[in-house]
Amino acid sequence: MSADGADAVEMRAALVRLRRGTGLPVAFGGLMTGGTVTGGTGSVRIGELSGAVTGALRGLAIATGNGLGGKALALSRPCAVTDYPVSRHISHEYDAAVAAEGLLSVLAVPVVVRRRVRGVLYGALRTAQPLGDRTLGEAVAAARDVEQALVIRDEARALLAAVGGARASGAGTGGVAGSVAGALAGSAAAAAGSAAWEEVREAHGALRALAPRVVDPALREELLTVCGRLASATAPPRVRDVGLTPREVDVLACVATGATNAATAERLGLRPETVKGYLRSAMRKLGAHTRLEAVVAARRAGLLP
Repeated sequence: MSADGADAVEMRAALVRLRRGTGLPVAFGGLMTGGTVTGGTGSVRIGELSGAVTGALRGLAIATGNGLGGKALALSRPCAVTDYPVSRHISHEYDAAVAAEGLLSVLAVPVVVRRRVRGVLYGALRTAQPLGDRTLGEAVAAARDVEQALVIRDEARALLAAVGGARASGAGTGGVAGSVAGALAGSAAAAAGSAAWEEVREAHGALRALAPRVVDPALREELLTVCGRLASATAPPRVRDVGLTPREVDVLACVATGATNAATAERLGLRPETVKGYLRSAMRKLGAHTRLEAVVAARRAGLLP
């Protein structure tokens, strides 16, 4: 799935949540394509509609400062109007599309990631009546869902780029996983045991923890592919298949970085007792009696870098 496809999935899910949580009949929104709204300029293209009866809103480019959504983008905060066509608090560049859909009461919530506006969500009624605090709260929560998904995706891309840069400086453009794999094949043995390799191990643990939270299946697969390349780069051929589950490997990857059970639980979104259970199971399968022995055995088996 492309980044645009992942954006659509995340936005669609947020719009469904917004409508279910508020009872609003119409929700729509979009994200920036190829950038962010910064410095008071930029635009967001409306790409997803939920509950709309026409296509009038689809494809609208919402410029910063224009209309209700543009005002929310410019101020980086939610905005609402009770009667859109006659409101004196917004400009009216998009009245024709709003009228075609028959919308009157409208709210707009910006999607903000690390103080950069990345998109906007709207909810609307076809009657002119105030939108209460509960409705606004649900809309903000839906926007937070999109923000969290974008944060996770940004972190994943940053980790892949960091690993690719550290291990494959100057590599070609055959994809992050391919670049990392090619560089590892030539220099992993020399890096093993060095400070650089410890950084790779840290990145491996972070990638393992992040992968289950990534919505985009293509990006998630890319993360796991890189994890596999990192894990097997310095390992001898596997003598046996120890049969660890993905979650057991996730836990070991965190433990290998020195994380406590509590820290591992927080990183993976699990309970500490669940982490202990995965760790005990992994130790049993690996024939290990301590956490350190389990990590060493997993590295020998090519499961960890």
